[in-house]
Amino acid sequence: MTSASAKVDFKREIGAYRARPGRFEIVDVPDMQYLMIDGHGDPNTGGAFAEATAALYPLAYKLKFASKRTLGRDYVVMPLEGLWWADDMDTFTAARDKSRWDWTLMIMVPDWIDQQMVEGSGVRLATLSEGRCVQTLHVGSYDDEAEVLARMHDGFIPDNGLRMTGKHHEIYLSDARKVAPEKLRTILRQPVAAASE
Repeated sequence: MTSASAKVDFKREIGAYRARPGRFEIVDVPDMQYLMIDGHGDPNTGGAFAEATAALYPLAYKLKFASKRTLGRDYVVMPLEGLWWADDMDTFTAARDKSRWDWTLMIMVPDWIDQQMVEGSGVRLATLSEGRCVQTLHVGSYDDEAEVLARMHDGFIPDNGLRMTGKHHEIYLSDARKVAPEKLRTILRQPVAAASE
């Protein structure tokens, strides 16, 4: 049991934040609360993506310090995450046309962070319910994800009697500003349901 004064690291406590390279695993992801900003377009060329990142991190740290100071509950700020989707999901595995992508950038926060604490920030606080998912750890450049996603979407998922349901989800365990592209560690996650459902 974690004491109220201990710093909680949810990456260690929540199994869905662990994945292994070269292996697809089926996991049950609990409902979690996130700071979220929505956007559209190529993350490498569009200013909106950089602006969203610049807005999320300061707020995440502000909430962490407020939680420690006023609630006596400290925790490790979680990594940046992204939901990605498009009208044609082949843009992720074949064409890789990033200009057609929609996205939600987000950072998980504990359930004791409430709406009042984020008012006026321009960031929304919402719960994401993913449930059953398939995920793996990708080590390498973001641009090298297509082959892994193709094997996940077109191989592992249908081969296990599943179908894709929610949005493609990425968890950025590495800071792309500080880590070489070939060493980036990213959890790739896809919500699924039984193909018969």
